[in-house]
Amino acid sequence: MVKADKFIPKAIEKIQQQVTGGRAIIALSGGVDSSVCAVLAHRAIGDRLTPIYIDTGLMRKGETERIKEIFCDMNLVVIDAKDRFLGALKGITDPEEKRKAVGETFIRVFEKEAKELKADYLIQGTIYPDRIESEGGIKSHHNVGGLPSVMDFKSIVEPVEDLYKDEVRELARALELPHEISERMPFPGPGLSVRIVGEVTEELVSIVREANAIVEDELVEKFHPWQTFAAIIGKGTGVKGDVRVHGWIVAVRAVGSRDGMTAEAMELPWEVLNRIESRISASLPTVSRVVYDLTPKPPATIEFE
Repeated sequence: MVKADKFIPKAIEKIQQQVTGGRAIIALSGGVDSSVCAVLAHRAIGDRLTPIYIDTGLMRKGETERIKEIFCDMNLVVIDAKDRFLGALKGITDPEEKRKAVGETFIRVFEKEAKELKADYLIQGTIYPDRIESEGGIKSHHNVGGLPSVMDFKSIVEPVEDLYKDEVRELARALELPHEISERMPFPGPGLSVRIVGEVTEELVSIVREANAIVEDELVEKFHPWQTFAAIIGKGTGVKGDVRVHGWIVAVRAVGSRDGMTAEAMELPWEVLNRIESRISASLPTVSRVVYDLTPKPPATIEFE
């Protein structure tokens, strides 16, 4: 386990050595990894740092508004790039291609903003499991294997690249970040695009966003999962109002884990699963059925894509 009192000053010193003069931007998602990096980088280089949050249109319900509130005192720049990301994903069904499309779009947006700010460095919250899964060929994380080969930055700085998620949480607590940030569930960099098996459309993003909000509302505070969410995994026949519906199948996932490298499906009460199914089916007319995924990691990954 990382010792925060020793790691923090070393990380600050390392950032100062890597960002030698000039300005840097940080990809701030509001998750614990990027938030810790933002605080470390701010302590290291002060007002030479600009945090940038990109609204990809693939975020959870209410997420952009909440990020603006939490980081309002950090000179946060918010970029609306919804159309650009949905355009980059159009026609793509392969999960790896999705991740690479999202990764490249992120970088191109950051490059544009960096040019306007005259920033030469990009700081991001890559952690060790991201590298393991990308380099091991399991899945390309958008901030590792999903990055384009040519980028207009002097270097990419990754202050917590050798840490696991639970270690980053320890740093967040030591840095006195809000509980809402330090204990926040992991959320994939490509956002809701990897919670839609197949092509990503604005309609499907809207459906999975609402289903995901219901799942989080029912499970996060009461059961404290490592990660929980909803995903659209295909279509199936159903009946609504005595009418046949060939609607979407929503899979619910809730897992316990220590570091995300392995995970077990949570044993949830039947009445809770019933309530989740009822809420999703009632509020989303084009959803025909709801299922609960019992598969551990391995053989499955936590996300469906």
